[in-house]
Amino acid sequence: MPQHTFRVNGEQVTVDVDGDVRLLWVLRDILGITGPKYGCGINVCKACTSHINGKAVNPCAIPVADLQPTDEVTTIEGLPATVGKELHPMQQAWLDRDVAQCGYCQPGQIMAAVALVRRAKAEGRGITDADLDGLRNICRCGTYSRIREAIKAGAENM
Repeated sequence: MPQHTFRVNGEQVTVDVDGDVRLLWVLRDILGITGPKYGCGINVCKACTSHINGKAVNPCAIPVADLQPTDEVTTIEGLPATVGKELHPMQQAWLDRDVAQCGYCQPGQIMAAVALVRRAKAEGRGITDADLDGLRNICRCGTYSRIREAIKAGAENM
């Protein structure tokens, strides 16, 4: 079986799987990283949102063969390390705003929010309502107003 090497949450990993196995299954089933959730498997619900090299992606749509040894995959478990704290400011905002109900979509929501804020800051601007409208992570509990509040609060501390 082919080997694939890349970085996950700051550590180099090598997995023995076919190249067409999706990154989500490698993370969850092989590496035991369960923060990215399986929701749809077709790149729609975004419950699995993680980062590759700082950009929000959906691991359910990425074959592991697409990763290079220098690629850095960050999941919700590795997010705090990106700021050297116990919790990332966006995670803290989620807690402060009591966003989660069932919590299933929250890792993907947080990862998408962090990428959004980083992108806006790189462009030298704050986040806008249009930016927030562009987030397409599905939340079955419907906590969208609290999600928006938490993203704005988290952005202030990033």
